[in-house]
Amino acid sequence: MPAVEVVQRFVAMVEAGRYVEAIEQFYTEDASMQENQNEPRRGRAVLAAHEGSVLARMKEVSTRPGTQLVVDGDRVVIRWRFELAYADGRRTALDEIAWQRWSGDLIAEECFYYDPAQHHIEVKP
Repeated sequence: MPAVEVVQRFVAMVEAGRYVEAIEQFYTEDASMQENQNEPRRGRAVLAAHEGSVLARMKEVSTRPGTQLVVDGDRVVIRWRFELAYADGRRTALDEIAWQRWSGDLIAEECFYYDPAQHHIEVKP
């Protein structure tokens, strides 16, 4: 069960745009990450590499401050709001819920829930 302060440090790192570093620091070595009903990715190194490849295709990614979270035992729920600027100039915002199972102070399993149509809704900067 994570301490609330640990979860808050994780959220602060993500809000600071340190996405790959957050995976490297706050996920178990054998962690899994799943988006909607897609097949989960497994292993911290795989998760960090995937995040790096997503970021490489973006011009800019930012996390809006004021993230909402709930900590209940080893379960954590986080509502994220990301602003994405694609390399081709499109911009969008992604509202997402992360459902996590922590093992001590590290994330062991995570599933993201979001509407994929958000990737196609262009927003003005």
